[in-house]
Amino acid sequence: MTPHPQFGPSSLRQAIVLQVRQIVGGTGDDTIERNRQDTGFFGPESVCWKVHGDLASMMVGGITALLVQMLHPGALAGVWDHTDFRHDMAGRLKRTAHFIAGTTYGDRAEAQAYIARVRAIHARVAGTLADGTPYSADDPELLTWVHVAEVSSFLAAYVRYVDPALPPDEQDRYFRETAEIARRLGSQGVPQSRAEIAAYFRATRPKLRYDERTREVALALLSQRPPSAAVAPAMSLAFDAAKELLPDWAAEMHGFRLSAPRRAAARLGVQTLGRTLRWALINSAEARARRRAEQLAREERPAQDA
Repeated sequence: MTPHPQFGPSSLRQAIVLQVRQIVGGTGDDTIERNRQDTGFFGPESVCWKVHGDLASMMVGGITALLVQMLHPGALAGVWDHTDFRHDMAGRLKRTAHFIAGTTYGDRAEAQAYIARVRAIHARVAGTLADGTPYSADDPELLTWVHVAEVSSFLAAYVRYVDPALPPDEQDRYFRETAEIARRLGSQGVPQSRAEIAAYFRATRPKLRYDERTREVALALLSQRPPSAAVAPAMSLAFDAAKELLPDWAAEMHGFRLSAPRRAAARLGVQTLGRTLRWALINSAEARARRRAEQLAREERPAQDA
């Protein structure tokens, strides 16, 4: 029996894409892809193109990253003093998603434009901690913390939910690749391997804190209202999976204790969600970038043969 067009695969894909846009934004417009002049800082053979191309694991990793980042007093102060986190946490997630997509899949000019915009914002974010210590969003040490919390969470989610067999040297290559963005943002001494990441966390943990403000920012993140009833189950899964993905020391600081059945349900749910999204998002940023990379390669061949 031929399915009614309203319920066919194309319609289902379109419905899923619309729900995804409510969460992370984006229009799927290919104007940038048509005008792309190069394959950016990394290119289609890079590890970060693969890792950043899986939406479900990136959603989970992104939430985990925010939970880790806010344990640093400087990072927390920047959110507390300079953002409307109580009412715009979803906006922050969308802006982060756009930055990651733009710097990963955009050409060099587009990626650098994203970096320049973020640096301009950072230049205006500064203040004083409760103990009188000054902080600044463009402090290289703080930038490194934010970067490490982010990329370590992205990779952990990808390994758990997409490719548990990703070779160790490929995981290290991911950290080397993404360090390029951190350096362009102003970071210094960026860890570039799993061993260096682990050593960095050990060295930084004594500086981390959890207090009432941390609790309030975490609550704002984990209790944000879904944009529609249809995406509420996926958001709930992502929140549980993000807690479960945290390093043990970070989960302990936050006081998160998920039961074994709840952890298992989160893992199974995200795995199912990931398969569904990979089926539906055939016009994702990664897919569009890969098509444009193939086109650029075809255009280069006649010139090389001439």
